[in-house]
Amino acid sequence: MFRYALRRMAGIVPTLFVIVTVSFFVVRLAPGGPFDQEQTLAPQVRANLERAYGLNRPIPLQYWQYLKRLAHGDFGPSLKQHDFTVSELIYQGLPVSSVLGLSAIVLSVLLGVPLGMAASLRRRTALDHTVNSLVVLGMALPAFVTGPLLALIFGIYLHWLPVAGWESGVPRYFVLPAVTLALPVIAAVARLTRASLLEVFRANFIRTARARGIGGPRILWNHALRPALLPVVSYLGPASAFVVTGSLVVETVFGLPGTGRYLVQGAINRDYTLVMGMIIVYGTLVVLLNLLADLVYGWLDPRARYE
Repeated sequence: MFRYALRRMAGIVPTLFVIVTVSFFVVRLAPGGPFDQEQTLAPQVRANLERAYGLNRPIPLQYWQYLKRLAHGDFGPSLKQHDFTVSELIYQGLPVSSVLGLSAIVLSVLLGVPLGMAASLRRRTALDHTVNSLVVLGMALPAFVTGPLLALIFGIYLHWLPVAGWESGVPRYFVLPAVTLALPVIAAVARLTRASLLEVFRANFIRTARARGIGGPRILWNHALRPALLPVVSYLGPASAFVVTGSLVVETVFGLPGTGRYLVQGAINRDYTLVMGMIIVYGTLVVLLNLLADLVYGWLDPRARYE
């Protein structure tokens, strides 16, 4: 298992290097610039700004300077929000987005796996049909529909939960955003768990266990569940990355001060350093979460460690 983990971790640095390199040149070569405004700046003012931020240098030299700063953990100053560095902006928004995403993932596993198990054990019953209907509904409705709907029901009509805003240390503000973000993942996890369990129940080793007189609960927990979770783990890797980094719509609907707004603002304003900082943070999260999924997969299925 240790060698398997080392092989997986060996690809992290080259992957991040490719992400940084491609993102740097794509962002810089895009039309427009950080100092393009409705009122055109005077040439002298524009030249001074570009000189101050090093934008008057050739792009390869800018890239080399950026790599040297990045090696010291410095994302540079924001080109539009002059009172903040990129690291300060990330520090402000990343905890909110991370807690929201991780809450959604935990909720997805705690609800999706039991729902899929229940549907597979009660196949072709009312429970199975109900779960399948909820799965289709959860996967079909986008977050910008379910978010306002949940806010309308539980916030405005029932007055149970706040519909917007953020207060540090108060979990009530995370309930509706986390549920909104988790609903499609819950549906996908439940669907994968049901289909995988039904397939495992038809396997030869399950028939052998039944022929030996082993009871149903023991077969489920000791023999069937572990291999049935392999597709779920494979899905949760990219799904976790999507949930942690793709909460922009949910943050906007519920007015959360997460990192999604900085990425959008930076892209609109051509704030090169802010966009690059957010891409690097998101890329790192995606790589680490997929690494975690690979390690869990290798623990569940020893065959993957020897491929």
